[in-house]
Amino acid sequence: MTTVSGDNRWLIAIDIDGTLVHDDGYLSPEVVKEVNRVRELGHEVIIATGRSAANAIPVIKSVGFDSGRGVCSNGAVTIEIEDTDARGYRPIEVITFDPSDVLKQLISTLPDAHFAVEDADGSYRFHKPFPTYALGEQNFETPLEELMNHPVSRVVVLSPEHDVDEFLGLISGVGLHSVTYAIGYTAWLDISPSGVTKASALEKQRLELGIAPHQVITIGDGRNDIAMFQWAKGNGGYAFAMGQAPDDVQEHATAVTAAVEADGVAQVLAGFEGMLFSQNL
Repeated sequence: MTTVSGDNRWLIAIDIDGTLVHDDGYLSPEVVKEVNRVRELGHEVIIATGRSAANAIPVIKSVGFDSGRGVCSNGAVTIEIEDTDARGYRPIEVITFDPSDVLKQLISTLPDAHFAVEDADGSYRFHKPFPTYALGEQNFETPLEELMNHPVSRVVVLSPEHDVDEFLGLISGVGLHSVTYAIGYTAWLDISPSGVTKASALEKQRLELGIAPHQVITIGDGRNDIAMFQWAKGNGGYAFAMGQAPDDVQEHATAVTAAVEADGVAQVLAGFEGMLFSQNL
């Protein structure tokens, strides 16, 4: 096997939910095989997810990572993967913001919604129940006003009574200018510190790794992946949307691969060398 180093390395950023893993958490052996094949060639693979670090690390470990870095919480948290740490990782950057103004705006617009905040340690506080899988093991019910009492790395909003289109309309009317936000498949909103996205965190990692801006591939399926698609394409790299991604996500991709159930990530990575060959013609 011929390995690469230095200027020949690529950075490949891969989302977790709906990209690496199915909705039920299933991780295809074919996807694991292709991810590790590309890593063994010497390229840098970074998992870039909306999950908190604590929720992301089991998947990262299942893929076979015992070193490297991960981008979590939509870019607000970057971790070093470390087997020696009891958690399996060490935070190397945690970006926070004051959530009070944003929460007051949203509570006024969505008085019946469920609100939660992700604290700097990766735990969550919430005032109404969330799906059991959503907030990880470290989550604590608290009065609504106590969600505003110190800086957080994320605000999460769930509004079960709205469909996505209704929710999009309501949120666009709020005018969240001091933060960065992404809306999910359901009426689910992730709010990050201003300017913080998967793309902003990945750009820091690209610079540290010394990888050329055009030697980047991103793979994802959600609206929180649009920023990293734009970052990759804007620098001359590639962005692949999963086959089941919403139309407005696919519009920002270089190409659309197979759905997660058909191992779309493995399809992209299996064609990696061919992509490089065609680029060099």
